[in-house]
Amino acid sequence: MSETDLPIRPDAIPGARYVEVQASPEFQELRSRLRRFVFPMTAIFLVWYGVYVALGAFAHDFMGTRVWGDINIGLLIGLGQFLSTFLITGLYVRFANRELDPRAEAIRSELEGELK
Repeated sequence: MSETDLPIRPDAIPGARYVEVQASPEFQELRSRLRRFVFPMTAIFLVWYGVYVALGAFAHDFMGTRVWGDINIGLLIGLGQFLSTFLITGLYVRFANRELDPRAEAIRSELEGELK
């Protein structure tokens, strides 16, 4: 194993440099992009979940409406909660792979390049 194959020790980068990077426009853009995805998606999911809970609490007849056999609207909306969770997870993974990871990798590479 050569010296260039050794992993970078995070403690070799001074703490003040991390503060500088955190204040950099590149890092601020990374945080901004993350927030622009996470906050609206969280709000949408919480409203969707809140509607489900409210319907379950106050709209018993509606939620109990049979669709097929013993399958009712409440069950379908409940399963929709799981599906929406998987959908949001997939959207986030795609977003992170396209938008966040390349920016984070550029910032990390810059920091690690300063040590070589």
